Amino acid sequence: MDRSLGRGGSADAAFSKVICSYVNNLNRIAENSSSNQVDHPENNNKADPFLQNSALNTQLSRPLDPQPMISEAWKTLRLSLVNFRGVPVGTIAALDSSDEKLNYDQVFVRDFVPSALAFLMSKEHDIVKNFLEMTLLLQSREKIIDRFRLSAGVMPASFKVKREPGNNRESMDPDFGGSAIGRVAPVDSGFWWIILLRAYTKSTGDTSLADSAACQEGMRLILNLCLSEGFDTFPTLLCADGCCMIDRRMGLYGYPIEIQALFYMALRCAMYLLKQDKEGKKFLERILRRMNALSFHLRSYFWLDLKQLNDVYRYKTEEYSHTAVNKFNVIPDSLPDWIFDFMPNHGGYFIGNVSPARMDFRWFCLGNCIAILSCLATSEQSTAIMDLIESRWDALIGEMPVKICYPALENHEWRITTGCDPKNTRWSYHNGGSWPVLLWLLTAASIKTGRPHIAKRALDIAETRLLKDNWPEYYDGKHGRYIGKQARKCQTWSVAGYLVARMMLDDPSHLRMVAFEEDKLLRPQHRRSSSW
Repeated sequence: MDRSLGRGGSADAAFSKVICSYVNNLNRIAENSSSNQVDHPENNNKADPFLQNSALNTQLSRPLDPQPMISEAWKTLRLSLVNFRGVPVGTIAALDSSDEKLNYDQVFVRDFVPSALAFLMSKEHDIVKNFLEMTLLLQSREKIIDRFRLSAGVMPASFKVKREPGNNRESMDPDFGGSAIGRVAPVDSGFWWIILLRAYTKSTGDTSLADSAACQEGMRLILNLCLSEGFDTFPTLLCADGCCMIDRRMGLYGYPIEIQALFYMALRCAMYLLKQDKEGKKFLERILRRMNALSFHLRSYFWLDLKQLNDVYRYKTEEYSHTAVNKFNVIPDSLPDWIFDFMPNHGGYFIGNVSPARMDFRWFCLGNCIAILSCLATSEQSTAIMDLIESRWDALIGEMPVKICYPALENHEWRITTGCDPKNTRWSYHNGGSWPVLLWLLTAASIKTGRPHIAKRALDIAETRLLKDNWPEYYDGKHGRYIGKQARKCQTWSVAGYLVARMMLDDPSHLRMVAFEEDKLLRPQHRRSSSW
């Protein structure tokens, strides 16, 4: 496999031209919006894989001046920096002044990603490089929890800088899940690390870090862990509950879409980053085989639109043989009542989970946005996902973007699924809460699908409250009207998520750090969306 698939100079040059054209056209649209006239581009014959021309047919209002809010956001983000022996190595989860800090004074791998993207966009590359190198060192530590030795490829969920009283000595204290609430496993940490390494490489143009022996070995350890063979009959990763951003018991056990989408994107990033040496080529072959199987499985069995919903509604059960239509023996009576009203005529999404006799029909924002950015979703499916968001705006965006999942678990279902979790009551926290950090993912997906007006509309809503409310961790309520009952203030990734979304909308060339073009080598036969 030619490494130029990932690092082709000509592709980057072409992409840069496309970005310039896009920005010019977007500026013309904003200038002409007051007269309700759209300036169509001339001589635009080149197909743009990221910023499709449908964006040029959308009228955008002139944005309000967000500069004061941006300045305050940067001030807060810089205050959250953590230094280790005089060097910044990450940002703490929250600048909360409460006495009960729990683990909000730690640097979380997943939480730091939007902070890292903000620093990369502002050309402060060293902070991100320090973080990548530090977490790589922590990965190499011996990891034992209750006499059980963890795999060498496991990345820490978080780390904390400890300062010994009475002297100036500092030490690093990582958590691999042994101290986490519920002892949840950080399955997504390794994937986010690879994704961030690729973003750093794309932003700086410097391949020396990714090409270093330590980074290559760290990637191979992560890949070996998730590509290892077992008893699985599916290419998806089997996970326990609480293995990702939703890190409490929420019925995600099995094959959650968030992990599958991150897995797919991490594999794509690894294809770009791995060296073409003997070991690298072996992993590239394994990656390509897994990605082809994974994309087919997810596009075929996790995808839901109106046609597929009708097919499930009419499923026969107890089918046997390779010709079975209802391959997972899903009982049609298990379809929840809400899904029939939620599914629009035009739209679709990747559902939360699929396993034998079980389909979790909930919408999860992060998994669907990552599916768009990684090209796990086909162009038709990506369009359908954005159609769904626009069609169900009040439910998925509401008065504060963005719903982490929809709908909320309630009553008996909540008691059984969450174990009566008082933090995950209906429309709160991970159970249908609204999380500002997801703005950056929504913005990236909107730009990639040529619909930046969706991101702008969401940002306009967020800018009315986020600073005034002092950057809450999450919002509660069916429409995200209330600050979360246990939400921390000055939540770092709420700040960083807003900054990344704003900077990406202002300069769409930043999208290249977190998005892929569709690769012909990774396009197996799959069912197209029936959204249109």
